[in-house]
Order: sequence, then C-alpha cells, then structure tokens
Amino acid sequence: MRITSTLICQAADQLKGFVGLNRKTGRYIVRFSEDAFGMDVADDGIIPTSEFAWAAAADGTMALKRERIQLLLDQNVDDRINLTEPLRVYMARSDLPEIVAVRQLVEG
Repeated sequence: MRITSTLICQAADQLKGFVGLNRKTGRYIVRFSEDAFGMDVADDGIIPTSEFAWAAAADGTMALKRERIQLLLDQNVDDRINLTEPLRVYMARSDLPEIVAVRQLVEG
C-alpha cells in the first residue's frame, strides 16, 4: 500500500487517549481516560492525543509535529493509542517536510 499524506493525516486523527503535561516533572504523559491523570496535570492541560499531534502553523493551518509524535512513541503504548503504519512511515521520512494542512471539524 502506498502511504499518502491523506493516509498520514487520517492516522493522526485516529489516535486515541489523552495527553497531559505533568507539572512536577515537566514531561508529557499519555493516559487512556481523562480521569487518570491525578493532581499533577491541570484539567485544562489535558487534550485528546489526536489533537496533541497537531500544532498551529501560519495562516490558520496546522502542522503534524514529528516531535510530538516522537513523545508518543517514546511511551511505548503504540497499540493502545492506535499509532499505525502511516505515522511510522511519516516519522521515518525526516527528509520530507512536516505535513501542514487546513483542518476542519467534520460532523458525521
């Protein structure tokens, strides 16, 4: 199967779980329920993993950040957060620029 930027973006949007910044350690952690963070992560700092992978870029676009995906990979919970092959290919291709896209909420 050929991996396209569309497949990579879809894979990023299918990430599961939540990411929060641990205030004591200054490190991001992944949990599978918003309630599982405890007192060390502020409620307003907990975001869905699928949103954590993206960061605002110029002109209303968003960039799929390799550094953020690497933080997820470093926690070795790939299957649980649904980190699939298109994202692995994206991470392996550092010779290509980060994907920048216009993202819109699609209600289904």
